[in-house]
Amino acid sequence: MFKTIANAFKIKDIRKKILITLLLLLIYRLGCWLPAVGFDTSAIFANEGTFGFFDLMDMVSGGALQNCSVLALGVAPYITASIVIQLLTVAVPALERLSKQGEDGRRKINFYTRIAALVLALAQAIGIVVAYSSSLDTANALWSGAPTWLLGAGVVIILVAGAMFTVWIGERITDLGIGNGMSLLIFVGILSSAASALKEAIGQAVQDITYLWVIALFIVAVIAIFALIVFVDGGERRVPIQYAKQIKGRKMYGGQSTYIPIRVNGSGVMPIIFASALLTFPQLILSFWPNSSAYAWYTQWLGSGSWIYIVLTAIFILLFAFFYSKITFDPNDISKRIQQQGGFIPGIRAGKPTADHLRKISGRITLFGAIFLAVIALIPSLAFKAIGDYAQAATLINAFSATGLMIVVSVALELDKQLEAQMLMRNYKGFLD
Repeated sequence: MFKTIANAFKIKDIRKKILITLLLLLIYRLGCWLPAVGFDTSAIFANEGTFGFFDLMDMVSGGALQNCSVLALGVAPYITASIVIQLLTVAVPALERLSKQGEDGRRKINFYTRIAALVLALAQAIGIVVAYSSSLDTANALWSGAPTWLLGAGVVIILVAGAMFTVWIGERITDLGIGNGMSLLIFVGILSSAASALKEAIGQAVQDITYLWVIALFIVAVIAIFALIVFVDGGERRVPIQYAKQIKGRKMYGGQSTYIPIRVNGSGVMPIIFASALLTFPQLILSFWPNSSAYAWYTQWLGSGSWIYIVLTAIFILLFAFFYSKITFDPNDISKRIQQQGGFIPGIRAGKPTADHLRKISGRITLFGAIFLAVIALIPSLAFKAIGDYAQAATLINAFSATGLMIVVSVALELDKQLEAQMLMRNYKGFLD
């Protein structure tokens, strides 16, 4: 990948896009450290379990939530809105028709996604301010003498504006830079959180030399997980397709062979996000009343790190992996298109037998990918059980969570592919000129 980036800098147009991307990412990171005057989020993390909803938001935003910054919500509202709109595209016929209308349809869907992100950002900001109203800094000189409701409204406006500014930066990166803007913002946020956690761990090792073995063991584990994720992420089953020869006039068409790639981890990190959101959402709502018996019961039996939570997470990841596979890979539609183009799978009849064959292959591969995701997702929870009271090790595991590692690997591989495609396109253009 480093060789690809070095070669990309030699091409003027690509170098300009890379510099624009870096500038916008720098602006985003500066915003993550710009404090939202009037609010202190320390109470949020004081009531958290081992690895909860707010920890995940803070990791993705690169510590912006814990820093009480204007971009504290980060890309979380937009990512949630994108998932909801994507699911509704399958369930709502009007959205499904829009998704098939090319660029104009995608533009309208993106508009609906931004509206949904605005609504979710407003709901999250209001929920956080109402639940943690005691964290409002009423003594701040800027808000001196102002009523509490006005201070809360001001903080909500700041957080919502920061979330929509994050969306704007992500879209500008997509349009003017290299890669998917939202993915790169998450990528940079996770790397920033990991770097901060590693810095704290090194500081702990300076004070306690015996802590070095924890860091060394953890680095070895991270490298092994990285290698495993890269290996599985690139794995795919190639189903061969043969096209029949057709004679039109004096020319012969077709006859070539190709294949349908079915990725082992085609759903990416989505099943983990779905499962985590579903299980941590009740805990998020109950955390608004941290002294209630319901919150204490849920935290003890179903909270992050409990054995029931671990088992339910594995089950939900398996279910969501199959669900996501169903909405992204339709064997009937693929079989129909293959038949219309005069193709067939060697040894399999066209039509329903082809669809059944593809469904069987997809089911087996999805099962293996789902088991892999479940194992990867449960590594932090199992590690928490093993490390006991090592608070700094817990911080490391939060920052280097399996979800974060999968996102980093996926974004890095996708960025590498896009850079190679850009350079290949420029080389072809230069050859034709």
